[in-house]
Amino acid sequence: MDPAVLRELSRLDPAVAFRASTDHLHHTWAKTFFSRPELYVQPESIEEIQKVVTVARRCRRRLVTVGSGHSPSDLTCTSAWLVNLDRFNRVLEIDQDKKIVTVQAGIRLRDLGKELERYGLTLSNLGSIDEQSLAGVIATGTHGSSLRHGLLSECILSLTLMLANGQLVRCSPSSNVELFRAALVSLGALGIVVEITFQAEATFKIAWHQSRHTLASVLDNWATGLWTTHEFVRVWWMPYQQSAIVWHADKTDLPVCPPPTTFYGEWIGYHIYHNLLALGNYVPRVLPWVEWFVFGMQYGFRAGATVTEAVEPARDGLLMNCLYSQFVNEWALPLEKGPEAITRLSAWLLGDSEQARIPFSSKDVWVHCPIEVRVADTSLNRNPRPFLDPTCANGPTLYLNATLYRPYLRDPPCRERYYEAFEWLMRDLGARPHWAKNFETSDLATMYGDDMHAWLKVRQEVDSDGLFLGEWHLRNLPLSSSPSPSSLALMEREQTRRPLRGVAGAGDGLEWIGDKRWEDAGHDEPNGEGEEQGKRDDDDEDDGLSPVTAASEDSFDLLATGEASVVVVPAPSRNE
Repeated sequence: MDPAVLRELSRLDPAVAFRASTDHLHHTWAKTFFSRPELYVQPESIEEIQKVVTVARRCRRRLVTVGSGHSPSDLTCTSAWLVNLDRFNRVLEIDQDKKIVTVQAGIRLRDLGKELERYGLTLSNLGSIDEQSLAGVIATGTHGSSLRHGLLSECILSLTLMLANGQLVRCSPSSNVELFRAALVSLGALGIVVEITFQAEATFKIAWHQSRHTLASVLDNWATGLWTTHEFVRVWWMPYQQSAIVWHADKTDLPVCPPPTTFYGEWIGYHIYHNLLALGNYVPRVLPWVEWFVFGMQYGFRAGATVTEAVEPARDGLLMNCLYSQFVNEWALPLEKGPEAITRLSAWLLGDSEQARIPFSSKDVWVHCPIEVRVADTSLNRNPRPFLDPTCANGPTLYLNATLYRPYLRDPPCRERYYEAFEWLMRDLGARPHWAKNFETSDLATMYGDDMHAWLKVRQEVDSDGLFLGEWHLRNLPLSSSPSPSSLALMEREQTRRPLRGVAGAGDGLEWIGDKRWEDAGHDEPNGEGEEQGKRDDDDEDDGLSPVTAASEDSFDLLATGEASVVVVPAPSRNE
């Protein structure tokens, strides 16, 4: 470990652990990106998190917080310090009567669901998976598929963040509202979310139904009940077959009835599809046939041929299997523009440039299916709206997700041209990208306008040196136009990215390498504040007192470039 880091650690309370390793290889869930952080830290308490923040700031290291790494982008890549909160995952308080729950932010959704079930509670809505941390789904605007629900974060009652100066600040719809609106989609750029209070509801089961339909019938029913007849609805569109799988579900009191099994089943179907996708990387023209065969075997070869039904607990039934490593490019647009979006993208994929009106050739472009179609309605949410919420503020939103699988971790040849055309169409229809996915647009400042300006203002106030910023933020956000911009001295820049070699199972994954600017700075005092703070810590130890961070209910105007204000409380005795 760097001697400068060890020196700063020696100046802080040795009773507070610093759980760091130096040999961690980080990768996204899809293994699209890898990085080698200088330190991989897994704190278990507020005091440990504060210690990480304090030492990182003094030693000029960027901090990145990561959960499952399910986003396939380079958002969580760093060569500095990677903070994982998997060990900071306790349920702190449950009010069963009011159904209000407070948890540590690192808890994964799957573990939270099990714990809530013990008290007869559950989340009102879920996305496709439950592998993410609760803080992670909030930070990137995760959603499910229902016009009766918006983002998963709409149930949040309050958040507590640790800022760049080590200060704890709580925010809610009635306290520090601007910070609350910024933190609901924080992109990991404001601080470390450490505590979350949310509104749960009583556990429920769903009865779901799934069947194949022609695309024409889906579009005909678009505005007459497709999305409104049932509480939860998802559609998987198969572009070459001009058909779609419609899944819908409602709450029920019926007894649990698992989905039926077939000989094709999960295991056989999984491996057949995987190998056919791998063949498609070498012979892309087979992909329309792959779509016909694989989804015919699973859902029937004609509309209505196979109907699948089941009754499951909501925390199981709302999930789906993501299958393989994948790129995902998902955009949110007004629901009423869905038929136009699907019709034009379908025409482009089938070679009809006149109807598509997309200025890129689709010649020799063959894509994977299905294209996922989901919905949300955040206009029903009574809480303050996140500044960076990509959904429509005044009505229902359609999410269109162009997934491309990476069979055996190999990139499909169509990705660049397909996503170029897809994003052009989405921008033409006034859509905005999902923050956690693979997008390349540079129009985000225009797309968000005053909301982006407000988010940047909050971000500047809580982290003026850029302790939580990296290349992803610089590439996608207009940081140079931030109000009163500072030098962002701690922001990490990307040095290079290259194919990862010498690691089994890396496939076409890229190794992301940051600038490691601390290596060029020598081992002098990192920022001039360590000696004074070390003296304060020594004095605290001499008094038998333990410093803890003060939480502010009133203001986050806390001069994030300085040390957190602290209060001292008697350390617990060994008999307590």
